[in-house]
Amino acid sequence: MTEKPERVLEKIRNSILNFDVEGVKSASLEAMSAGITAGRIIEAMGEAMGLVGKKYEAGEYFVPELIMAGETMKEGLGVLKPYMGDEPQGTLGTAVVATVLGDLHDIGKNIFITLLNAAGFKVVDLGVDVPAGKIVDAARISDAAIIGLSALLTTNLDQIPLVIEELERAGLRKKVKVIVGGATVTEAFAKEIGVDGYAKEAVTGVEICKKWVKQS
Repeated sequence: MTEKPERVLEKIRNSILNFDVEGVKSASLEAMSAGITAGRIIEAMGEAMGLVGKKYEAGEYFVPELIMAGETMKEGLGVLKPYMGDEPQGTLGTAVVATVLGDLHDIGKNIFITLLNAAGFKVVDLGVDVPAGKIVDAARISDAAIIGLSALLTTNLDQIPLVIEELERAGLRKKVKVIVGGATVTEAFAKEIGVDGYAKEAVTGVEICKKWVKQS
């Protein structure tokens, strides 16, 4: 019996890796029936998307595969929604999340948001192509403790330090922690521009955010 939860979660991960929509739906329902929480199921989906990202970096997957995997995960999330009423919402504070100006990619951002919600954060999703000023305004209005920024294109990386500058200008830099991620973002770049955290995968990013809350 102890092996069953992990076996079901592995079926969920494999379904996403193989773009098997019906498989991820049935495995997600099976996981719920086995007593696995919606949060843990979503985490497994995030782990699968982390593997998808690695395959993309290795040249095994390309943009169409990223999109198909993201859509497969969305279908899995759809069957979980009726069961997510008892999941914690907003108990860990508020995070503002956006894809930076000039970038229209949202798969990684959406996975990160889903995992943050499951962990107990309230999330303000600003969408894609968002200017620095709007991001900082949203953090101020929502009293957010965290800003999450996504950038997939190298041409838009210069938008991230602009958010830091706007935070300093607004007097919020010491209050708000900034975490960044995306296909072209590196840990070295994150350190260079002075953000607080970097995550290659959404699951890791959520763990960083949870640590920040515990330390505050």
